Amino acid sequence: MSEPPRFDRGHTDDLMSFLAAGPSPYHAVANTAERLEKAGFRQVAETDAWDGTSGGKYVLRGGAIVAWYVPEGAAPHTPFRIVGAHTDSPNLRVKPLPDSGAHGWRQVAVEIYGGPLMNSWLDRDLGLAGRLTLRDGSTRLVNVDRPLLRVPQLAIHLDRAVSADGLKLDKQRHMQPVWGLGDDVRDGDLIAFLEEAAGLPKGEVTGWDLMTHSVEAPAYLGRDQELVAGPRMDNLLSVHAGTAALVAAATGPGAGDLPCIPVLAAFDHEENGSQSDTGADGPLLGNVLERSVFARGGSFEDRARAFAGTVCLSSDTGHAVHPNYAERHDPTHHPRIDGGPLLKVNVNNRYATDGSGRAVFAAACEKAGVPFQSFVSNNSMPCGTTIGPITAARHGIRTVDIGVAILSMHSARELCGAKDPYLLANALVAFLEG
Repeated sequence: MSEPPRFDRGHTDDLMSFLAAGPSPYHAVANTAERLEKAGFRQVAETDAWDGTSGGKYVLRGGAIVAWYVPEGAAPHTPFRIVGAHTDSPNLRVKPLPDSGAHGWRQVAVEIYGGPLMNSWLDRDLGLAGRLTLRDGSTRLVNVDRPLLRVPQLAIHLDRAVSADGLKLDKQRHMQPVWGLGDDVRDGDLIAFLEEAAGLPKGEVTGWDLMTHSVEAPAYLGRDQELVAGPRMDNLLSVHAGTAALVAAATGPGAGDLPCIPVLAAFDHEENGSQSDTGADGPLLGNVLERSVFARGGSFEDRARAFAGTVCLSSDTGHAVHPNYAERHDPTHHPRIDGGPLLKVNVNNRYATDGSGRAVFAAACEKAGVPFQSFVSNNSMPCGTTIGPITAARHGIRTVDIGVAILSMHSARELCGAKDPYLLANALVAFLEG
């Protein structure tokens, strides 16, 4: 029997604000933490001893966040229900020596992060955001959210064959943005500019993790505004839905009687393999779950029992059928925009879903009154992957891969349906509540 939905079109409105406020993973997790704090969650430091009290808690590490809610009287062996996602997106990231230029142009030296559709970054107004590390080891977020940079495309008069032969971009030579004029390229100019933008004294910044972002705001699109265009849907759409679902599960009327411990785990570095201290292939999630068990007086046996009963939904965006390239999709699996979240399957374990996992997700969707669709890759096309198989293998946790269908994945600006974000969020609430 389905329950009344928790979220509606207002969820999608809020998603657009969340996307705009998250130009870097560091901003995304700060925004997530702020939302959790308003719902009564409190931050716990990894360097402190943890207590076994009930309520909402979260750990913040770089561009990753793990949050969980312990119901009153939860036993140490209580299983977890986890929504997994990632905070990073493909983009252009600033190199250690950022100041560059040639032929009267001042440029910023950038490195390609992940697998972006590079052509989507051309001739687009770009801002710069990320994290500055100060002399005392503390960090400061910075966001220059105005047209600052641009990667100019070569005029067609100088590349007459581009329309017929296709655009060919060299990652090193063709993707360096301009940000001004001048022959005198001075080392330290960009960081000095960012110090001023962040209100810091000159020379205070000794390290940085900086990246470009499109400054064009998310927007409804189409005759009936049934589509949403915006940046970083892969995968802040899932982070936003997971945050909303965790808050709903932790503050709902049945929060004190939940049969499980709901968790949100949003990792960094998924786009380049997840192998970092803030990635899904690192120890962060396992450490948090284990410490939660032990803080409630549990033993290794309790930890093993809790993990054995745990289920994770790895939520990441997937491919909607493209009207201009339908032959690239499996002929019997054509996921549609606004058709509900995807259940992703790959028998070679690029996704972690199996039949028992499908049953868990189907039950959550049925409870929430949400339709879902199946996604499988065309056999002739290589299949992407997610944090799902990594989570399953690293922690021995049953994992199911799901997500929202979008177009233009890995573009600077992606496209989804206006209904799918809140359909996903409703399904996640039903899952987290057990």
